[in-house]
Amino acid sequence: MVGLEMNDWKKIGLGLTGFGVFFSFLGIIFFFDKGLLAIGNILFISGVIMTIGVKSSLQFFMKRSNFKGTVSFGVGFFFVIIGWPVIGMAAEAYGFIILFSGFWPTLSVFVQKIPVIGWIFQQPYLRSMLDRYRGKRVPV
Repeated sequence: MVGLEMNDWKKIGLGLTGFGVFFSFLGIIFFFDKGLLAIGNILFISGVIMTIGVKSSLQFFMKRSNFKGTVSFGVGFFFVIIGWPVIGMAAEAYGFIILFSGFWPTLSVFVQKIPVIGWIFQQPYLRSMLDRYRGKRVPV
């Protein structure tokens, strides 16, 4: 499995992505502080680029089906930088959902397999919701 090997660039990229999410979270907690949000955005984007590579990042963000999400995320980033953090974060959230909506089914399977909290997501009601979202047929 060549795609899953962790070299130093991927480790640094995952760290930057994590710090980006952390700073964005702090920016939201501190009443949409534009400085923290801007740092979080820069770290998140640079971390994603370092994790999956420049060529793969360009292919992902410029794919025709992801173009609306890319534009929305970019416009939101611009609004955060010019000092309108609430509007910017709303646009970024919309872009993030559009861009990464293909990863939610994989994430739901991963969450169900986490040892400590996975049993919560394996309860019948939550499991049926996750299975329905993944597109799997649920017996009625």
